[in-house]
Amino acid sequence: MGLRTMFKKMEQNFEEFLAGEKHSHTHLGHGCHEDESHAEYSSNRYCSFAPQSSGHAKWYVDGASYFWAVSMALEEAQESIYILDWWLSPELYLRRPPARNARYRLDNLLKEAAERGVKVNVIVYKEVEKALTLNSIHTKHALEALHPNIKVFRHPDHAPNGNDLVSSFKDISLKPIDLAKASKDALCALYGSSDDMVLFWAHHEKLCLVDRKVAFMGGLDMCFGRYDTNSHPIADAHPGNLDDIIFPGQDYNNARVYDFEDVERWENNKLDRTKSSRMGWSDISISLSGPIVDSLLIHFADRWNYIFKQKYTNRDIGKYGLIESPSGHTGAPNSLLGGGDEFFGGLHHHFSRRMHNIFGGEEGEEGFVEQPRENDGAHIQLTRRQWSSGLSTEHSIANAYISAITNARHYVYIENQFFITATSDEQKPVANKIGRAIVDRIVLAHQNNEDFHVFILMPAVPAFAGDLKDDGALGTRAIMEFQYNSINRGGHSIIETLQQEGVDDPHRYINFYNLRNYDRINTSAAMGEVERQSGVPYEDARRDYDNEYEHGDGYRPNDAPWSEEGEDGQYRRYQEAASQVTDQTWDTIAACYMDAGPDLHGLPWNGTPESELDAFVSEELYIHTKVLIADDQLVICGSANLNDRSQLGNHDSEIAVVIEDPTPIASAMGGQPYTASAFATSLRRQLFRKHLGLLPDQKPDAPNGNWTPVTHEQNTYDWDSPADSLVRDPIAAEFLDLWRGTARRNTDIFSRVFHPVPNDAVRTWDDYDAFFSRHFVLPGEDAGKAQEAYAQGKVDYGHVVREEFPGGVAELKDCLAGVRGNLVDMPLSFLIDVPDIAEEGLELNHLTAELYT
Repeated sequence: MGLRTMFKKMEQNFEEFLAGEKHSHTHLGHGCHEDESHAEYSSNRYCSFAPQSSGHAKWYVDGASYFWAVSMALEEAQESIYILDWWLSPELYLRRPPARNARYRLDNLLKEAAERGVKVNVIVYKEVEKALTLNSIHTKHALEALHPNIKVFRHPDHAPNGNDLVSSFKDISLKPIDLAKASKDALCALYGSSDDMVLFWAHHEKLCLVDRKVAFMGGLDMCFGRYDTNSHPIADAHPGNLDDIIFPGQDYNNARVYDFEDVERWENNKLDRTKSSRMGWSDISISLSGPIVDSLLIHFADRWNYIFKQKYTNRDIGKYGLIESPSGHTGAPNSLLGGGDEFFGGLHHHFSRRMHNIFGGEEGEEGFVEQPRENDGAHIQLTRRQWSSGLSTEHSIANAYISAITNARHYVYIENQFFITATSDEQKPVANKIGRAIVDRIVLAHQNNEDFHVFILMPAVPAFAGDLKDDGALGTRAIMEFQYNSINRGGHSIIETLQQEGVDDPHRYINFYNLRNYDRINTSAAMGEVERQSGVPYEDARRDYDNEYEHGDGYRPNDAPWSEEGEDGQYRRYQEAASQVTDQTWDTIAACYMDAGPDLHGLPWNGTPESELDAFVSEELYIHTKVLIADDQLVICGSANLNDRSQLGNHDSEIAVVIEDPTPIASAMGGQPYTASAFATSLRRQLFRKHLGLLPDQKPDAPNGNWTPVTHEQNTYDWDSPADSLVRDPIAAEFLDLWRGTARRNTDIFSRVFHPVPNDAVRTWDDYDAFFSRHFVLPGEDAGKAQEAYAQGKVDYGHVVREEFPGGVAELKDCLAGVRGNLVDMPLSFLIDVPDIAEEGLELNHLTAELYT
């Protein structure tokens, strides 16, 4: 099929694009009967290519613990390492701080493994270079140059028409506004085609398999910007010692301010860490062992071997080869846990019977203890969103989501980077019907007067740079419009549909939340004193530090500081002066909103009260998680976002596992005794405690049992501790009061202190100017205009709005001291009085609408 023919067909009937009827690809029950392309998988639950299997699972909340565990596995690898990533940064430090962990930079670990005979095979997404800054060619060349045992594939190959590309894009840059206005021919030329597909979609999986025995997967790519701790510090200036830096080079990123650029150059980071905060990264990944690893090996081998046969049969002969797939794919029989409506009931009966056998009594009887017991493993099944390994399309992830929501008895918790879904066909081009499943389950709960709740956590703003009012933010606003139309506007959203179907108060059953945090940048008087003594500005010394630590050809085996000087010794001179200056100011104060954290009022500051007030910063805590938890019994964790790109059968490639751990935990649900799953409930409670500030501050260099691979030990959790007891029952009135009260209080405090947008106080663009624009100087603004704005009393983006605090920093601290954790309400009234928040009078073309959903 020719490219122009495809576009002509799309104009005639866009839903038949890609030579197949575009149905919802999400169906009630476990089967899909509308698309024969995946009938071969109908015998497996969710129509997955993989049968139900088993194994052990371990969760990691945020990147510090996950990357540490991956570093241990890579260090121990003896035979093979297989990695599948959307983006992979060879220079990523898996342990921090970098100055003391040079050995644990990803490229160094892979080189060491290759030198001891380990075969390393890596697949990364081959991006459209004009649209994304991943620089996968740098990833390939940097890794393959380390050792012959390291092989890297980039996929898919885009095949643009060179003449069309030149003529189409000679006059425009590839910003979101240009994408939206570009012609179909221009976009066709840009993205190219392969396998009779226009390649608008990406390979989005995140997977690492070591020695074919342990798997790591979930939401975290091994790339810049993903590392973070549970405390989510967003300040990383260290005037007293540059070697304490946690986020080196471009790893100190705020995607709401600047996108990554020239990622092969570590020092090329325009973000000034003395003025701007980073953006925290909230995410979840897991490690797996046991038979389930075979399913993931099959998936990786299918992808690798398909690319090999497609690209390398007659090219680079002898350099690459096929990967052996597991000979058998055994797993638990499909009937193990029941199917359809009996799915959760069968699992709960299994738990109850096991509890009776273990403790000699029914749930709630005396002697029913909290501690989990060792077992033979969890029931685990791999699902995927698949299109390009020469196999039939598959959307078993969407089927699993629908099944989990439909069969949930008490609650559904969804934490996801996006929330774009439909309740009906009226919401075209959005096609996935996860929203319909949510509506149906809530309507049933309302009719039966059940205690049932759906928690949705998502980012306040997609992680794209730019002022929301600017033309350059069209793509960001387009995504936000699709999300708001999924939630509470447009006539067919979840909230509106619930009201239309008789649920007068939908917020009794479903609520939406974001995450946000604050910190204080250490720009105390000590920084100025060291700058004066050394003659080196802090940021110049920091960039020289990046040059030394990130551009070195090797590392010191004893992890001693580098001895070489930078280009002009700025790092060395600064460090020498810093060693002579005493500074008691903390480099981050993220611990203040965590459990048992210090009193904000008592933290030292070396400088004036005015300079301290100006040092406080805030940013959204970016949710990149892709997790669903239901009833403290089932977990779906993987790479799939909640949108069409991840849930349909012919968009982004994704993987996710469905985990049902039979290890019983005595718990409570709705005030009644309840048997929960150890894996699901410990993960849910860990997340709730983090969001509510009920976990202690987490240091990057203080690993514990939760920072190791599953092959070393299972998750540890402080069952029945005071903080754990507060989140034990997720639908009890007392807990919901705590959850909603914390979100409301945090929201009010952040709104007053930092005037962040989105915000419920901003219903129109005039409100936007009054609430936000008149207070802030945005990064990258013309220097002359910026100076004029400063003279008018404006402050840098993300800083404290001074006029709110006539009492100065003392009044500010009184206010911020009330923040606990990161949970805030999602502002559902943001720009609600604006008919089209993408851009009035500008309709997105069909292709870009599909890209944004």
